[in-house]
Amino acid sequence: MKYCILIPDGMADYKIESLQQKTPMEAARKPYMDMLARTAFAGMVSNIPDNMVPESDTANLAVLSYDPAVYSRGRSPLEAAAMGLEMSDNDTALRCNLVTLSDGSHYEELMMIDHSSDEITTKEADMLISALNKELGNKNINFYTGVSYRHCIIWNDSPDFNDFMRPHDIPGKTIAEYLPPEPFLTMQKKSYEILSKHPVNISRRERGLRPANSIWMWSPGKKPSLPSFKAKWNLDATVISAVDLIKGIGLCAGMLIVNVEGATGNFNTNYKGKAQAAINAFKNGTDLVYIHVEAPDECGHRAETGNKVKAIEYIDELVLGPVYDYLKSTNEPYKILILPDHSTPV
Repeated sequence: MKYCILIPDGMADYKIESLQQKTPMEAARKPYMDMLARTAFAGMVSNIPDNMVPESDTANLAVLSYDPAVYSRGRSPLEAAAMGLEMSDNDTALRCNLVTLSDGSHYEELMMIDHSSDEITTKEADMLISALNKELGNKNINFYTGVSYRHCIIWNDSPDFNDFMRPHDIPGKTIAEYLPPEPFLTMQKKSYEILSKHPVNISRRERGLRPANSIWMWSPGKKPSLPSFKAKWNLDATVISAVDLIKGIGLCAGMLIVNVEGATGNFNTNYKGKAQAAINAFKNGTDLVYIHVEAPDECGHRAETGNKVKAIEYIDELVLGPVYDYLKSTNEPYKILILPDHSTPV
């Protein structure tokens, strides 16, 4: 038996007026999903325990059969694992977004413009993270470059930091009531001073792009640990994703990680490459392939209705279609599970 789990991250949504009161899924042309749904077991699931936040770390842990109430220690340690960062028991990993805040002289009065800094390139982000590590890092605090706007801080003997705000939840809002406690707040303020005048951001402004002019720290956690997926289910499993969080879950569970060239974690990603990587994994003997596509989630956060619809269509045509056609052609038994990990409403 071969198993394919396809996660169009954040695909679920509400009905939208501009789509004639349809959801993005209803509006999207998705012949493969529609065809499978006619004969599939279809329904609704909740991947998030009642007392936990509907985030991708908790949701994807649940889909992969790991109880988030037991195993979730924040998304950042999982991302750190995917980045190859070794954590000690005294270390705390923190997600470090490069965000765009409005201009101003009083940090508390600034507005969250964009949690992704116009989906800044990793090359530009690396120069900014390097500058921050030079100015703000020390023997206990180190900054590490991730992908696009998603980065990591490893803080040895970090102060407690439990009540945090996700930057993608406050677009257009003044940040005063959402700021972290000290000493994290002072670090964010200093980052604003450093990044606002950095040559990378001067160039981005000149090109009409949003500057990545501040860090935003959130979702801290300690060193992660998951039981082996192979030992749990006696299945060899492969993870295909552009997102460090999902890769980190796979690595901690002992699954094979496949990196796809051109996979970005946003709308402009290598959909075809992910499908081919899944097919290759099956051909190489893996039993289960976990394909994660971040595009619908990013479109939801950025309020891009048309792109969210188009992302669902691309996933159906360029990911699901080829994988389904391959599995069907083998004349071997297979099962396909398609679900968003959570909703990300436009």
